[in-house]
Amino acid sequence: MGASLLITLREGMEAALIIGIVLGVLTRFGQHSLKRFVWAGVLVASVLSIGVGAVLYGIGIAFEGELEEIFEGATMLLAAALLTWMIFWMKHHGRRLAQELEANTRQAISTGGKALFGLAFLAVLREGLETALFLTAAVFQGDTLATLWGGLVGLALAVLLGVLLFKASVRLNVRTFFNVTGLLLLLVAAGLVAHGVHELQEARVLPVFVEHVWNMNPILNEKGAVGSFLKALFGYNGDPSLLEVLAYVAYLIIVGIAGRPGGVRLGRFVPFRL
Repeated sequence: MGASLLITLREGMEAALIIGIVLGVLTRFGQHSLKRFVWAGVLVASVLSIGVGAVLYGIGIAFEGELEEIFEGATMLLAAALLTWMIFWMKHHGRRLAQELEANTRQAISTGGKALFGLAFLAVLREGLETALFLTAAVFQGDTLATLWGGLVGLALAVLLGVLLFKASVRLNVRTFFNVTGLLLLLVAAGLVAHGVHELQEARVLPVFVEHVWNMNPILNEKGAVGSFLKALFGYNGDPSLLEVLAYVAYLIIVGIAGRPGGVRLGRFVPFRL
């Protein structure tokens, strides 16, 4: 539940900020009648994202045996990769996001409602498809019902914070919010990498080498209350294999180097822009 809540809170806040900026520009220009096109874009993108999530989940449960493990492992690794791209992209492009959106919105106003629909649709669809993939990976890693509840709570909090923020009822340091959630999500991504490796080992796609490096289950069982929470949030495994540990540590080292000043700017290679 914790991972899905954090994911939808972060993604929902990004979408809320984007839509809030677009609506703010329309308000300043007195174009209130055009707001319906923005909300229509939000609605269509949201429905499509839910549909994609349902399809991904359906495909996952349709597979059996090694095919199921391969699909789940690949989904987790893909989700971890996309999560990492998203965090670094936001870190390096977030400062210019508002200016770019305002410029795009002004241009869309002169074009008409269809352009505003497309602007809102693409912005929300990007966040929605990312969320669908992340939640699918989280479902494979933990309890389905808890994941869905966590996702709904996170989304509700994101909507609430977005509304309060743009009504000036709260003063949220957006930069701090994204920095903190970005750090936590990198740990979530590390867990997805390790768990993805585990699934691919179960499917005999990857070698095992050493099956259990240690066994912490007698002290902190991964099936217990705390262990289950840590497993769902950070991919905790009480008795990981050597390759799982190496994958987890290697991921954190790579993103740590990339996140340092002068490090590799992963955001430069993201093949899309808001």
